[in-house]
Amino acid sequence: MEAGLTLRFWGVRGSTCASGPDFVEFGGHTPCVEVRCGERLFVIDAGTGINAFGAHHRDRVPQRVDLLLSHLHLDHVGGLPFMKPAILDPSREIHTWCGNLDGQSAAEPLDRLFSPPLFPITLDMFPARFVHHGFRAGESLTFPDGAVVDTIPLQHPQGATGYRFRHAGRSACYISDLEHSEPWPDPALLDFVRGADLVVYDGMFTQGEYPSCRGWGHSTWQKGVELCQAGGVGKLAIVHLYPQHTDSLLRDLEVQMQGQMPGAFVARERQEITFAAVAEASPRRRVAQVA
Repeated sequence: MEAGLTLRFWGVRGSTCASGPDFVEFGGHTPCVEVRCGERLFVIDAGTGINAFGAHHRDRVPQRVDLLLSHLHLDHVGGLPFMKPAILDPSREIHTWCGNLDGQSAAEPLDRLFSPPLFPITLDMFPARFVHHGFRAGESLTFPDGAVVDTIPLQHPQGATGYRFRHAGRSACYISDLEHSEPWPDPALLDFVRGADLVVYDGMFTQGEYPSCRGWGHSTWQKGVELCQAGGVGKLAIVHLYPQHTDSLLRDLEVQMQGQMPGAFVARERQEITFAAVAEASPRRRVAQVA
């Protein structure tokens, strides 16, 4: 039978890393999620978790790596030069995809970030070759092997991009970083996630914390539950965890969340979730973007 759809979490914190004895169960790395559509690899975001991703896979990383960036804030790109051993292989290509710069690629801002005096070398000095692609969130990405990923713009300072992956009759959405709208759910986002097997959602703040953090571009697990229940989503994974939220607090929040949606959980580093292949329905397509 055809291989199904698999996600693995390599970094689930937001804004900055967390460490210490109170941050062991859920982990401390910033965002990075591995998505496997059968054997086809995608990587979402290049926070510090991408270092663990590279170290785990070592020589099993394919020669072409497609790195889909939600946006370019530091917690989502700061790990990029540390994706070893991928960046140390001169035969490998790292393709970055960025949808929140009005069609421009991430090349110029990444070149500014990873250069002296902020970083000792530039990306073009690494053995691997970096190829940067720009698109407008809301377009679909079509890759040379025929793989298609849908996208949607998200409400976040300077913008962000959400992704939907479809494979073998299964689908999963990555929706981070997002400030929920009023009223909620947003109709376009609801349509985007409708019927998905899994939604990975930004639940950085508790309901009590959110009012003083309004406008920062993040959400709560309650809004994730509301979105998923309205859209008939099977499972919800909360990510972009506040760096001061301890294991104990997150376990308590998870219990509360599962009381409202049994198929919900707070994502943990290295956690893997797989959806077995089923009979595939006719895929939905938006405007195509040629890779």
